[in-house]
Amino acid sequence: MTELQALIDDLRAEAQRDRDPEDTPEVGIVMGSDSDLDVMAGAYEALEELGFAELTDYDDPPEARFTFESYVVSAHRTPGLMYAYAETAEARGLDVIIAGAGGKSADLPNMTASLAYPLPVVGVPVQEKSVPSVIGMPTGAPIVAVDAGKSFNAGLSAVQMLAREHDRLRDALVDYHDDLQAGVADVSRRLHERGIDRFRDGAGE
Repeated sequence: MTELQALIDDLRAEAQRDRDPEDTPEVGIVMGSDSDLDVMAGAYEALEELGFAELTDYDDPPEARFTFESYVVSAHRTPGLMYAYAETAEARGLDVIIAGAGGKSADLPNMTASLAYPLPVVGVPVQEKSVPSVIGMPTGAPIVAVDAGKSFNAGLSAVQMLAREHDRLRDALVDYHDDLQAGVADVSRRLHERGIDRFRDGAGE
């Protein structure tokens, strides 16, 4: 058996298991190539900032209440894996998928959205030239998408969807936003009090 077929079989087998929802990942992160990882890392960072941990073994989940998983899934090179991943996503416990792809034919996000429907999918165009492909879904086949390279925002959007049912996540989002506001206020005060020249020379740090 090839590694590809083993991955497909593992996904389909996992979909048949009856696991506690707290032991399955809420968010799935997929990308068309490992070369997309530097861009897609923003989604990981956002989720971890909000208290998520990465699940790498269903039989040994992390202690964190909320988790995410990650895979490389190519719409063009491994369509069978893409189908298996998207079609089993809901049965495996996922609530939302973040999908990123680059190039002019960045089909993974919208194909995943079609196959995983009605699960929501947040698309991430890895490059600027990927934007038309990712957002170009017909009426009746929705996808949520962020701007090119903005996978951190994709992570935040995924948590916003989950926060409607989980107060802990809503609180984490509010705390994160409050910290952003406090940071801007602090910089604003230091710029005003020290002046532009001193601030730019490093005195604002």
